Amino acid sequence: MILGVSLVAYFAAVLARTEDGWDVSETELDDVETLADLADLAREAAQDDDSVLVFIEQEDVWFAIVRVDGEEDPRIFVSDGAAAARSSYGSVLTDELVDQAGESEFGDLDNLVAELEDEAAAEQEDEEEDAHGGVPVGPLGDAHLLTEFGLPSEELLALSGEGAVPGDALEEIAEALGCGEILEAVR
Repeated sequence: MILGVSLVAYFAAVLARTEDGWDVSETELDDVETLADLADLAREAAQDDDSVLVFIEQEDVWFAIVRVDGEEDPRIFVSDGAAAARSSYGSVLTDELVDQAGESEFGDLDNLVAELEDEAAAEQEDEEEDAHGGVPVGPLGDAHLLTEFGLPSEELLALSGEGAVPGDALEEIAEALGCGEILEAVR
């Protein structure tokens, strides 16, 4: 900690879909204060209106994927909502997801939180949500955002579960997308 500022290591990469595959580059998030800033950063890397993904990881604590398709609203997936909510870049994403959930009054939890195994797990999660300012512990957001690229939601959720290592998860996701070696080169 320097002068009251916490130094937290982040890794961020932009993956732009091209006609030849994926173009991957590491990026800085210093100027990102809102989801709109992050979406603009992604759109700058886009060819035409092709898909752009932004991978964000904080020191093997959590990871996030933001998908931007042209001018559509960004789609967000966070591996652990409560952990991400405690960090500056993560809170930008979780605040947006919690706001979206509030707008729908949590009517469609399938897209917001991984399905719960049983009622006991649901009760435990409710208690943990209250302890983390209303942000659920565990996966949060659109688990289907990579389905059309060959990564089913079940696999994305499995890479986000308890005991998962975010850095390893992003590597596996990149491999599934066909750009693992390129991502590894910028890490």
